[in-house]
Amino acid sequence: MKAMTENPMSTGYSPDPSDETLVERATNGDRHALEALVERHQAWIYNLALRMVHSPQDAEDITQEVLLKMVTKLSSFEGRAAFRTWLYRIVKNHVLNMNRRPIERMVTTFAAYGDQLDAIHDYDPPDESTLPVELHVVVEEAKIGCMMGMLLCLNREQRLVYILAELFGVTDRIGSDIMEVTPANFRQRLSRARRDLHNFMDQKCGLVRKENPCRCAQKTKGFIQQGIVDPDNLLFSRGHMKHIREVSESRSDELEAVEAEYATLYRDHPFAKGVDSKQLVDTWIRRGELRAILEL
Repeated sequence: MKAMTENPMSTGYSPDPSDETLVERATNGDRHALEALVERHQAWIYNLALRMVHSPQDAEDITQEVLLKMVTKLSSFEGRAAFRTWLYRIVKNHVLNMNRRPIERMVTTFAAYGDQLDAIHDYDPPDESTLPVELHVVVEEAKIGCMMGMLLCLNREQRLVYILAELFGVTDRIGSDIMEVTPANFRQRLSRARRDLHNFMDQKCGLVRKENPCRCAQKTKGFIQQGIVDPDNLLFSRGHMKHIREVSESRSDELEAVEAEYATLYRDHPFAKGVDSKQLVDTWIRRGELRAILEL
């Protein structure tokens, strides 16, 4: 079986055994097939959810909710579309319709987010001797958290389209299948999301323009003082498997160079491990939620 980090939304996705084979085995009571199916997709769902809601705990809850929907609806999968299309439509519907998270109420517009950043004073980087980890790790935490905050300024639909296309390399054909729109409409939504996010970064972010005043290292101490970054409890810059760019399909041929630069900044973020699939299935079995599927 191929590694679980194979991008299930890529054009070349062809796992062995196929998702459809695992579904058939799982619905016939094969627990190992069910675990394999959960393991194959959970990290992708988790990483998508993490960038939708910023909070690892919320992302883990969303992942479990989506996966439970997946396994309890397996018997309704008829194979008229690819399993990945069926599954990631479940993901799409869940993340677009779930209750708003607290941070989504705090981060609303790009203008307000820019004001929040301006209100945090610039300092020299923290003294590394006062930190439990190396300074560059804490600065990376500040950078990732800030950039994920930028994503929250997009509305949920824009955010999801941007994550699918720019972070995970989803083509307009596959993206339109997941979003249930035409390829042209998917491209239009992606274009608007790019425009809004990139305009903000052009005006504010020192990562894309050297003349911009906002610098990750200079904001790090202020983020720590504000409780935005906790060096003792890093949320994003540790405990990951790879970087997103290492597991996403390259779309550089479809992007103009200037657009690819922005996407690269996000693709350099960690691809997190997600949840423990075996433990998750064990929990569902103990609670009786999978007994009918596994004929227990």
